[in-house]
Amino acid sequence: MNKIKIGIFPGSFDPITVGHEYIIHKAAEMVESLIIGIGDNSNKRHHFNIEKREEWVKKTFENYPNISVKKYSGLTIEFAKKENSKFIFRGLRSTIDFEYEKQIAETNSFMDENIETVFLLANKKYGMISSSIVRQIFINNGNIDPFTPKAIHIT
Repeated sequence: MNKIKIGIFPGSFDPITVGHEYIIHKAAEMVESLIIGIGDNSNKRHHFNIEKREEWVKKTFENYPNISVKKYSGLTIEFAKKENSKFIFRGLRSTIDFEYEKQIAETNSFMDENIETVFLLANKKYGMISSSIVRQIFINNGNIDPFTPKAIHIT
C-alpha cells in the first residue's frame, strides 16, 4: 500500500509574496498533498489579521487541488505531526536564511526524526523580497502589486 506523501509549508504570510508563491509551487510538485500552514507566531507582531492572510493564501492557490490551507498555533513540528506530514518545506533566499532555518530544522529533527526539513532555493529574481519589506512598502503607501501574487490585491 502506497502512503500519500504529505508536506507542509509553514509561514506567517504577513503578507504572502511572490517569493512564497514560487517556493510553494516547487514544494507542491514534490508531494501529493501540500498543506500551507499559516502560523500564529507569538514572537511576531502581525500587520494583517490571520483571517485576511488565510483569505489571500487560499485565493492564490484556489486552482491547485493538491494544495490546502490551514491555520495553526504552537510548534510547527507538532502541526506537521498532526497533519501526518513527512516533510517541512522552507524557502531560502540567502546564507542568513540558511543559518536561521538550519537551527530550526535540527531542533525539529531532534524532536521527531521522521519528519524531514527540505530547503528550496528562491528564484534569484525574488531573493530580495520578504514580507517585512513588502509590509514597509505598504505602510508607506507604496505599490506592492509587483511583490504579491497576481490572484490577490492587498488594500
